[in-house]
Amino acid sequence: MDTAVLQRSLAILESMVLNSQDLYQKVAQEITIGQLIPHLQGTDQDIQTYTIAVINALFLKAPEDKRQEMAHILAQKQLRSIILSNVIRSPKPINDEMAHQLYVLQVLTFNLLEDRMMTKMDPQDQAQRDIIFELRRIAFDVECEPNNSGSIEKRKSMYTRDYKKLGFINHVNPAMDFTQIPPGMLALDNMLYFARHHQDAYIRIVLENSSREDKHECPFGRSSIELTKMLCETLKVGELPSENCHDFHPMFFTHDRSFEEFFCICIQLLNKTWKEMRATSEDFNKVMQVVRDQIMRALTQKPNSLDQLKSRLQNLSYTEILKIRQSERMNQEDFQSRPILELREKIQPEIMELIKQQRLNRLCDGTCFRKISSRRRQDKFWYCRLSPNHKVLHYGDLEESPQGEVSHDLLQEKLPVADIKAVVTGKDCPHMKEKGALKQNKEVLELAFSVLYESDEYLNFIAPDKHEYCVWTDGLNALLGKEMTSDFTKSDMDTLLSMEMKLRLLDLENIQIPEAPPPIPKEPSNYDFVYDCN
Repeated sequence: MDTAVLQRSLAILESMVLNSQDLYQKVAQEITIGQLIPHLQGTDQDIQTYTIAVINALFLKAPEDKRQEMAHILAQKQLRSIILSNVIRSPKPINDEMAHQLYVLQVLTFNLLEDRMMTKMDPQDQAQRDIIFELRRIAFDVECEPNNSGSIEKRKSMYTRDYKKLGFINHVNPAMDFTQIPPGMLALDNMLYFARHHQDAYIRIVLENSSREDKHECPFGRSSIELTKMLCETLKVGELPSENCHDFHPMFFTHDRSFEEFFCICIQLLNKTWKEMRATSEDFNKVMQVVRDQIMRALTQKPNSLDQLKSRLQNLSYTEILKIRQSERMNQEDFQSRPILELREKIQPEIMELIKQQRLNRLCDGTCFRKISSRRRQDKFWYCRLSPNHKVLHYGDLEESPQGEVSHDLLQEKLPVADIKAVVTGKDCPHMKEKGALKQNKEVLELAFSVLYESDEYLNFIAPDKHEYCVWTDGLNALLGKEMTSDFTKSDMDTLLSMEMKLRLLDLENIQIPEAPPPIPKEPSNYDFVYDCN
C-alpha cells in the first residue's frame, strides 16, 4: 500500500474515533488490534506514530468497563514488546510526535490502576482479608492455623504481634489501613506482588525491621501505603494526558507489570534510605521527602530499563542528595538576591577580622626558618615569633631545629613592629636578587619574603612551605594595616562565609526571600506596656 495513503487513512481513523461517538462504535467494531500491529513492525516511524495514535484514541474513548478488556487484548498481542523492539529500541531517533504518543499510551496504561487506587478495602470481605493473611504467612513462614488451635485471645495476640512487625498502623485490624483513598487497594496489591515476586527481599525487609528497636524500625505497611500514594502522584495516575507533553519513560515499556516492579524497587530504596538517615518514627515524613527527591532525580535521567533505574538510585544515596541540595541551594537565585548580598557584605568584615586574629596568633607561636647563605649551606636555623602584645618581632639563631616553641628569652634580636616599613615578596626580596643558583630556583622564589626596616635594612625569610608563607605574609600585612591577599585567606574566607551564611539562613528553609524589605508597622497608640506576672 502507498505510504501516504496509509498515513492519511490512519489519521482519518484517529479523528473519527476522537470526534464522534457513533463513528467510534463503528471503528471499534471494524478495526481490530491484530490489524494495527503489523504497521508497528515496519520501519516507517510516521506510520508507527499514526498507528499508536489510533490505539490511544480507541483506548481513550472506550467505556470504563471496556478498558480493562482492551488492555488484556493489547497484552495478549504483546503490544508492549513490539513497541519496545520496533520503536523505542529502533536505531532511528524518536521524534516529538512519536514521544507524545508513547507518553499518552503510558498515561492511559497507568490510568487502568485508578479503579484500584480509589477502591477502599472492605474489612468484612474475606477475600481481601486473606491477602493480609498471605502477607503474614510469607513473612513469617507460618502455616494457616485451624480455627480450633489455641484460644481466641492467644490467636489475636499472635496476629497483633505479627501485624505490628509488618508495620501496619492498626495492629488489631490492619484492613483499616487500606480505607484511605488514594491509594486504597492498590497499595495492598503492590505489597502482595512484592511478597510473591521478590520474596527474599520482602522477608529481609520485614525481619530486619522487626529486630530493630521500636523507634528505629521502618514500618513496611505504612511505608508501602505512603509510597504507593507518592508513585500515583508522580505518575499522575487518573489524570488525562496533556496535549503537549513528550515525557515518556522507556523503562515502563520493558515489563508487563512495570508499575508493580517500580514499586518493588522504590520500597527497597525507602528501606535503604531509612537506614542511611538513621531515622526514627518521628522522621517518617522527612524520609518520604528524601525518597521522593531520589525518585524524581532518577526519573529525569530517563533510564532505559528498570535495572538501570536501580543502579541510578544506588548512586543517589542520602549523602549524595544532601550534597546536591546544598550545591543547588548555593547556586539558586536567592543567593544572588539583594538581601542575601547585603547580608554577605555585612558578614565579611567579621570573618576577615577572625582570619586576621588567627594569623596573628600563629605569628605569636612562631616558626623555625632555615638559614640559606651564599655558600648554600642549609644546616643552620633561626626562629622568629611575634610578642603577645603584637609590638615586637623576636628572632635569633638556633643550632638545630626545635621540637616545639622557642621562648622569647632565647631569642636575642628584636625588631619593633613600628619600625617595619614594608613587606616584599618573591623577586623583590634582596636575598632573591643576588646572583647564584637560588635565582633559578622557582620553588624557593615562591616561598621568599622580606621585612624592610629603617632605611635599607632587611630581615629575610624563606618559609618552610606554602602554608607558612601565606600565614606570615598575611600576618605581617595585618600588622601594617594592609589587606591580606594570599590564596589561603581567600580559601578561608569562602569556607567561613559559606558556613556562616548557611547557619544564618537555616530558619528560612523553603521560604521565599523578598527583594524589598517588609513595611514597618505603625507605631502603637501608647507605650504603656504592662505585663502582670500574677
